[in-house]
Amino acid sequence: MSRPAPLAVVYADADFVAVDKPAGLLMHRSDLAAEVGEVLMQRLRDQLRRRVYLVHRLDRPTSGVVLFGLSAAAARAACAQFEARSATKTYLGVVRGWADPAGVIDHPLVEEEGRAPQTATTAYRCLATATWPLAVGRYPSARYSLVAVQPQTGRRHQIRKHFHHASHPLIGDTTHGDGRHNRVFREHLDCHRLLLHAARLRLPHPAGGELDVQAPPSGAFAAVLERLGWSAAAQSVYR
Repeated sequence: MSRPAPLAVVYADADFVAVDKPAGLLMHRSDLAAEVGEVLMQRLRDQLRRRVYLVHRLDRPTSGVVLFGLSAAAARAACAQFEARSATKTYLGVVRGWADPAGVIDHPLVEEEGRAPQTATTAYRCLATATWPLAVGRYPSARYSLVAVQPQTGRRHQIRKHFHHASHPLIGDTTHGDGRHNRVFREHLDCHRLLLHAARLRLPHPAGGELDVQAPPSGAFAAVLERLGWSAAAQSVYR
């Protein structure tokens, strides 16, 4: 069996390393996924030949920036920035329909069954729209938007659940999305993944200054952006 390609390291210093996580790769082993062969944390440890410490997580189907501490102390300091909401996470997503130019989705979410809903807030901007000349459901054509998303809280599946709640489900979301539109992207754009990408992470560096980590979409996501004429619009999140 061939080894997977090395993870793309997009930032490194004496305290931290950040990688561009591929879509479909689990962050780490857990009781719910004990039999998974490849996980991000172990692959990075093997690649760097040193221990790394988790700072935050991405859903398995989401790609993009993930930050690790190179020591327990560095990871704790970065985690404190997340808890204080000093970290700014910016995602790129493709959703069904034409989203408003900007908005805030403020809708409580249940993270675990049996527990009370937790406050959850997600801000977004619509960067571009497109119409696909193909009948989907009762409509003669399909509309889609490219959105820049900044979650203000960190609930499980927050972005996916919030855009489902706003009637703009993310394309490729097999849990909270719209299967008819997912099929359009699979069959006509050869895209078989969730179109959600962690594009940028900014937070105060514990040693001083600002840590600003960026990773542009690649692979199938980049191909969708090119096909829909959105490549330039996507670059606005890095300015």
